[in-house]
Amino acid sequence: MPTPPAAPPTTILTAVGEEWAGSVLPAAVRDRLAAHGPVVDLATADDGALAAARVLVTGWGAPVLDAATLDRLPRLELVAHAAGSVWGLVTPEAWARGVRVTSAAHANARAVADFTVSMVHLAVKNVLRLGLTAAQKHAMPGRDGIRGLDGAVVGLVGFGLIARLTAAALRPLDVRLLGHDPYYDAGDARRAGVELVGLPELLAASDVVSVHAPLTDGTRGMLGAAELGLLAPSATLINTARGGLVDHDALARLLADREDLFAVLDVTDPEPLPAGHPLLGLSNVFLTPHVAGSLGTEEARLGHAAADEVERWAAGEPLRHEVRPEQLPFTA
Repeated sequence: MPTPPAAPPTTILTAVGEEWAGSVLPAAVRDRLAAHGPVVDLATADDGALAAARVLVTGWGAPVLDAATLDRLPRLELVAHAAGSVWGLVTPEAWARGVRVTSAAHANARAVADFTVSMVHLAVKNVLRLGLTAAQKHAMPGRDGIRGLDGAVVGLVGFGLIARLTAAALRPLDVRLLGHDPYYDAGDARRAGVELVGLPELLAASDVVSVHAPLTDGTRGMLGAAELGLLAPSATLINTARGGLVDHDALARLLADREDLFAVLDVTDPEPLPAGHPLLGLSNVFLTPHVAGSLGTEEARLGHAAADEVERWAAGEPLRHEVRPEQLPFTA
């Protein structure tokens, strides 16, 4: 019996913005992908490559997978997203065509959790406020206002992957962990060392409040003037999630009135804040330009996470980080 012809190699398309292509898809990642077929950039692929493509590796700067784009990729089976959220990338049309989608959110979550834990430590030692004071007054400040870590209460607003990683890092320490998430099981939270409570209780009881909720129609502005006014004396608010979760005008007014409070904002609304925004002129705010997630050398972990899923798909193994449409309302 004649040997059947070998199946043509799978073309693997990549669609990552020029700014990130080199760091997210370095040579080591591209070599892993190339083991399964030729790797071609979507923007320069000819009709033959488009017709043969069964895998698309996306990242920041990728085009929306709308009907027009998908029509050019008739054999597409897998989108391996080398970034976190697939909001704004995957459309209902992709799900309708049976395209499977994976995300590297788990790889990015580690960086955000590490950043958050660092900020918790700095908050309870009042490090950021003291550093800003030294720069403003050109003199070393005293050590007043240092709460310390032992016995501190840390509240996690939203208990998704990043919050759970943050809790796992803090759990061995002498802190009490509170959480607020109406969609998370209280028993699972207890096993993770976290007590689920209502949002008002969390805000009033926490020395540090760290925001990790997804931004949806239901959560936009969830921390408005009334909620922020519940913050405990000398509390620190950390937001590494989405700026739209917090009413920034209300936060600016509160921080101006209550100098005991402090805010660490890695995300804002709008982002970046416009020149002259009140938050930019306050001494009890520490602003960073959305750096908590994977940056620089950390970005390669996103590409490797996508390559992991491509290898599982090619081997016929279950995908570990598949995203399904019903999960989108609960993800960042």
